[in-house]
Amino acid sequence: MGITVEDVIKLPVMETSKVKTGKQLLHEKSIEWISVIEVPVENFVRKNEFVLSTGIGCEDDPVLIEEFVKDVIQSGASVLAFATGRYIFDIPDRVLQLAALHEFIIIDIPWEIRFGDIIHSIMREISEDKQEERQLAETVRQELINCVLQNKELLDITDALYNHTKMPVAVTNGQRQVRANQHFDLHLLGVFCGEQKGEIQQIPSSDIPLSEHPIYHHLEEYVVEQQVCFQLPILNNHKAQGYLLFQPKNRDHLTWFVMNVLEHALTAFALYFVKEDAVELTEIRLKDNFVLNLAKNHGEVTGQVISKAELLGYDLMRPYICIVGYIHLKQSTKRNQNDNPVNSSLQSMNYYIQKEITYAGNVLDRRTMTTFDDGKVIIYLEADNHPYMETANQFLDIIERRLSELVTEIILSWGIAIHKDGHFAFYKSFEEAESALDIGMKQHGPGERTSFSDTKINRLLMALSHDEEIAEIVKDTIQPVLDYDNKRQTDLLYTFLVYNKYKGNVSQAARALNLHRQSLLHRLRNIESLTQLSLVDSDDLFLLELSVRLWMLKKMN
Repeated sequence: MGITVEDVIKLPVMETSKVKTGKQLLHEKSIEWISVIEVPVENFVRKNEFVLSTGIGCEDDPVLIEEFVKDVIQSGASVLAFATGRYIFDIPDRVLQLAALHEFIIIDIPWEIRFGDIIHSIMREISEDKQEERQLAETVRQELINCVLQNKELLDITDALYNHTKMPVAVTNGQRQVRANQHFDLHLLGVFCGEQKGEIQQIPSSDIPLSEHPIYHHLEEYVVEQQVCFQLPILNNHKAQGYLLFQPKNRDHLTWFVMNVLEHALTAFALYFVKEDAVELTEIRLKDNFVLNLAKNHGEVTGQVISKAELLGYDLMRPYICIVGYIHLKQSTKRNQNDNPVNSSLQSMNYYIQKEITYAGNVLDRRTMTTFDDGKVIIYLEADNHPYMETANQFLDIIERRLSELVTEIILSWGIAIHKDGHFAFYKSFEEAESALDIGMKQHGPGERTSFSDTKINRLLMALSHDEEIAEIVKDTIQPVLDYDNKRQTDLLYTFLVYNKYKGNVSQAARALNLHRQSLLHRLRNIESLTQLSLVDSDDLFLLELSVRLWMLKKMN
């Protein structure tokens, strides 16, 4: 696209003109504008301009003509045409030698040819070319957008872009992972994306020549392994979804048409990423809902459910460990709820947690199914012949180690249960993992891992605590001790627990309580007196321990 000096020379108005220097460059030099300039040049001439001059003011002064030509060459003009026969009769040889040395085109135009006719003819050619360029750019825009609408791949879009710009192009996502490549050098691309070692330097924006095209403001220039590359961000809602990398032969390759094509390509890439995100989000929601229904609905795992799972990429015929986690916000985070609402924070944290779950599953080469519900994360982790707690701990270690670096404002508690055989395996294992989580948080606080198999005594105590007769026995047994502790500000119950922990060893218990042996014995006699139970009688000791545990369980609930 664009007209060249060769196109201008072929115009009828230029029929009697003579090319004095640079004949080999006629097909290379493009023309974007035409102007009439006399001495001095200063900054009135721009790049790729066709300059007309009568040489007025330079007559009989070859040195002044030479300086004038030198200024035009330095301005970046494509051609200088002298009208000879009035002020300049013959272009001096030293001027022609200067032009030849700089590979610059000089044309001799007879004085009889009016500048107005030349300007009119060339401007008409430029206008027609611009109109063709605009029509072609619009055709390219439709082609690129249709690639997205017709569900074609990124590679198809980059292929179309390469065909219209004839320069290597590549597309990466926001994490600098290459998504498509057309003829871009793989080593340069690896260095650019940080995957390979090499020299890379960004050219300051102040050193990039300015252009009126709007995307020039987003253009970034780099020198990678001594080769010049450019980058444009693929934006959506002012956020970079990815990057378009391209490598023109030189800056002159970045014509207005090429910049228009690049702008249309950015729009197509942005639409592709938005569409891809929408599809991915829909898939995530379908998976979330499926796993949540699997965990919380007391339904059989039928052939239909298994088939639906396969469509979503899940295999329900394998054994799984169910892990339920609860997300605790630290106090510093809760104080900032007005600035950063909890729901928004949890959604952001869920994103990081999901990423780390996927990563941990890949590291251990195990399938995972994940969903989130009411501040909890529900995970089904593929099991094998290894002990399930060993597998679960290894999996959770990877997640927590990486999360501690990314999200510092949360603490995670976990409940773990093994997959059981049967039609309701997923529902039952979720119930058990959730129960283990609940017991663990009540007994140990946040940040712990609790296996359902380790909660047998707690579940037994919970079942007993609902019996009214047992509740009455518990109250009769320890109420006098509670009243005494409340009145005297002592802690006889805690004293008993420590004494019982050390299996009646007074010396060890006294050391743990930081008490004198006689002081501990005095407390133990008080407990016996208040409860009417003997601490050396096995039945009495069992009754007192059971009563204290049930009371503590009720207190936690």
